[in-house]
Amino acid sequence: MRNEVQLITYVDRFGGGGLRDLARLLDGPLAGVFGGVHLLPFFHRIDGADAGFDPIDHTRVDARLGDWADVAALAGRVDVMADVIVNHMSTESPQFLDFSARGAQSDYNGLFLTVDAVFPGGASDDDLRRIYRPRPGLPFTNIKLGDGEQRRLWTTFTPQQIDIDVCHPQGAAYLGRILDVFQQAGIRVIRLDAAGYVIKKPGTSCFMIPETFEFITGFAAQAARRDIEVLVEIHSYYRKQIEIARRVGWVYDFALPPLVLHAFAFGTARVLKEWIRIRPPNSFNVLDTHDGIGVIDVGADPADRQARPGLLPPPEIDRLVEIVHDNSHGTSRKATGVAASNLDLYQVNCTFYDAMARDDRRYLLARALQFFLPGIPQVSSVGLLAGGNDAAMLRRSRVGRDINRHYYRTDEIERELRRPVVRDLVALIRLRNAHPAFQGDFAVVTDAHARDAHLHLRWRNGTEYAELEIDFDTAKFRLEHSSPSGAQRFSFESDTVAGAA
Repeated sequence: MRNEVQLITYVDRFGGGGLRDLARLLDGPLAGVFGGVHLLPFFHRIDGADAGFDPIDHTRVDARLGDWADVAALAGRVDVMADVIVNHMSTESPQFLDFSARGAQSDYNGLFLTVDAVFPGGASDDDLRRIYRPRPGLPFTNIKLGDGEQRRLWTTFTPQQIDIDVCHPQGAAYLGRILDVFQQAGIRVIRLDAAGYVIKKPGTSCFMIPETFEFITGFAAQAARRDIEVLVEIHSYYRKQIEIARRVGWVYDFALPPLVLHAFAFGTARVLKEWIRIRPPNSFNVLDTHDGIGVIDVGADPADRQARPGLLPPPEIDRLVEIVHDNSHGTSRKATGVAASNLDLYQVNCTFYDAMARDDRRYLLARALQFFLPGIPQVSSVGLLAGGNDAAMLRRSRVGRDINRHYYRTDEIERELRRPVVRDLVALIRLRNAHPAFQGDFAVVTDAHARDAHLHLRWRNGTEYAELEIDFDTAKFRLEHSSPSGAQRFSFESDTVAGAA
């Protein structure tokens, strides 16, 4: 995988609606900007109960977007990442419809996980209390089969997303077939979506237990045999994330977004510096994705909050969430928790630009920091264009995450790319992709006399270097790098525009 900034986007929400439209953008106004692109679920069907994360057919491209030849053509230009949704599939899938109609006589009778398969003697109250779920209530749904039999199935996320029994031969065969199709299309990286929930065991939380690691390790080995790298998506206690990173190829740095917001909001780099010291180097560095801003990733371990505190204490997390709501003029509050469906317990639904009160300089400094940390930086399509919350779409859908999932037409993208803040961001991306210092050694420069608000990062590769200094209290900065003509200072065009205004 290229050590360059990646784009993460829904195909139909960025550039006209199809894979060929996206390819034209990457060959045109965004030529050379991204070394890779994470295509969020493009499978049949993209407009189900969970924006494609409830696939009807994981091995079929939604015809409205294109076909596998279009995916392969894009993979010939940039590294392509795609999701393998390992935990579940849609109630409208051919497999589930056959099982629902025929029950025990179905060829897919073992594919879907029943509660009885996990708790053959029944689940005790203690068993049920232990189960971790990212949304309120228990993760079970009762269904009546065509032959009249009642089955209680695992539905970790919604009743329309039926969990797969990945330990059953049918579950293993289903997932192996997806890998085969991806390999044929030239997909270089897969993200294991909802992998933390895939193994259920009595007497446990059914989330990131030892058997989950075994599954991830085995599945990653299958992918490696097909020359596919694996990124594991887990929102969890930060020490657990560090543990996961030791055992897999790539993980997300989901602690970074709230810690960057905290640094600016509280005017201190103290906690951020500690996280930079211990964070996994094999991270995908994000400030935004297609979802919201995680807070569980900096909080205490839900299993033992006293013995395992978080990176931030509860009062500061609460205050940070309120600051985000204030910065977004209350729009994020309407999209978060019980205010909207998709009742996520672990995130604030808001674009990162709005979370930073649309302050161009601070937004760009956050991006510069993201790009300076070891790992692979990834930027969402909304983040690339410094997009604000889509309150109109939230009102229409009543789905909280939609506030951060704007549909961009081609003409709108071209217009947004002319904004100074976006031009500055693209320039930062090009610097991160091209400068040889980022292929060298990373260090946090320490100064005994520096203020808590001060952070100094440096990359060196022989005589080449790149340095970033930020004062989170004042938003003053220095971004300097080597060049053939000597030291170069990076300045923001948006600062000049703002000063002129």
